[in-house]
Amino acid sequence: MRPMTPIALVVGSASPHLGRALAQAFGAEPVGVKRERFPDGELHIEVPPEEVRGRRVVILQSSTPPVGENLMELLLLADACWRAGAASMEAVIPYVGYARQDRRARPGEPLGGRLVADMVSHGRFTRVFTVDLHNPALEGCFGAPLEHLSALPLLADALRPYVTDTTVVVAPDLGAVKRAEALAKLLGRPWAVVHKARLSGNDVETLGLLGQVRGMRPILVDDMVSTGGTLAAAAKELKGEGCVDDFILATTHALLVGPALERLRGVPVKRLFSTDSVEHREDLPFPHQVVTLAPLLLRALRPDAR
Repeated sequence: MRPMTPIALVVGSASPHLGRALAQAFGAEPVGVKRERFPDGELHIEVPPEEVRGRRVVILQSSTPPVGENLMELLLLADACWRAGAASMEAVIPYVGYARQDRRARPGEPLGGRLVADMVSHGRFTRVFTVDLHNPALEGCFGAPLEHLSALPLLADALRPYVTDTTVVVAPDLGAVKRAEALAKLLGRPWAVVHKARLSGNDVETLGLLGQVRGMRPILVDDMVSTGGTLAAAAKELKGEGCVDDFILATTHALLVGPALERLRGVPVKRLFSTDSVEHREDLPFPHQVVTLAPLLLRALRPDAR
């Protein structure tokens, strides 16, 4: 028989590596979930009622690409557990898709972030946990209390052996300023910021730099790396300002989609640091150090854990 821990962990198909790490931290196997597809592509979910009935259930699922599929699976898992008699349910969504669509730039656009928050609210969750939400203001849109966690201390611990007296922490755009300032404080290093203008969903241009970077080795930090356009543009600006060709990238969510690898090949990247909020790729042209979120999530879910 499976060991019955106080928390029943249900792992979605978008988060297998983090699910295994969190299950190991809990000291028990995840709930066995049966998945199958109907011929038309519909996902069918089945959870063992005896493993969730009367228990506190935690459902782990990042809304990584394909975002719609993974969000739907999260809701199906929640509905299955609720109908099987779960005493309570909490959602752990390390990466929340559509969070960048938090405002309308022009008439006719949707508020995608608010829509996703509304969808998650239908899961009957008593709490929702996220990590480095792209816009913390979305917290007020969720129908359940939201615990917004930060992976910066974990990333700082991993980065510390690579920090020297020539290290500078750089925000690749104004949206990452608070993140860069916080990481710089954790590492005891100065920080700088690149001023960026977004031309489209894929293309950006830089407009200037604030801070001293000449002769320095930059740690470029952002909450996510999607297509790599922001980081590539920032790297070009930094090289023009005299940075040493020895770049470290640090992010919570390494999506690396579309032309990301092609763009980042043009950046002198020494190493990428990211978390396992996103399943990591094996085809990167530079070393990739993955930091697990399991200790952070364990402390949030079980405050008594050390």
